[in-house]
Amino acid sequence: MKSAKIRRVVTGHDAAGRARVVDDREVEPITTELIPGCAAYRLWGRDERPVFPDDGAPRPAEAYYPPPDGSRFMINTFPPGDIVPPAGLDTAAALDELERRMPGAMARTEPGAPGMHTTDSLDYVLIVSGEATLELDDGERTVLRAGDVVVQNGTRHAWRNHSTQPCTIVGVAIGADRITHHPPVGEPARGR
Repeated sequence: MKSAKIRRVVTGHDAAGRARVVDDREVEPITTELIPGCAAYRLWGRDERPVFPDDGAPRPAEAYYPPPDGSRFMINTFPPGDIVPPAGLDTAAALDELERRMPGAMARTEPGAPGMHTTDSLDYVLIVSGEATLELDDGERTVLRAGDVVVQNGTRHAWRNHSTQPCTIVGVAIGADRITHHPPVGEPARGR
């Protein structure tokens, strides 16, 4: 499956404070044989809260998922069915490539639980096309279709595609702190 290119237009302020388009280009997808049929587009991100006016230049955003106060904007497409690497794949080389292109992404994925991961972020997700199943702890599943949105509050989850068509989702991840003490639901958290 050939991945599409996404056009990204970035605005910023010139020296006089006027709004300008400062970048207009196509973003290539991140693909790998390790997860065939999937495409990840890293559209924008930063590791700190924005302050305006801003010249629109890219800011540091090395890790795939944001740190506290950071954010990420991405589009992901995944095929129907189980995602199985091809036979004979050099897994170590494929993992090295994926780490280079999506730093830290695989570190969040649980060994022995394909696709299951937890991020320290508040994620706003829109299903753009196709159908996805959001799987949570203990196998709880929710089927989502084009136009549905998810507010993902730092929970353990995986995305599955049990349909017959590829699924595309758009997500904005905002970095958050995670506490180790779990207060009863409805009570404010104390300490870190």
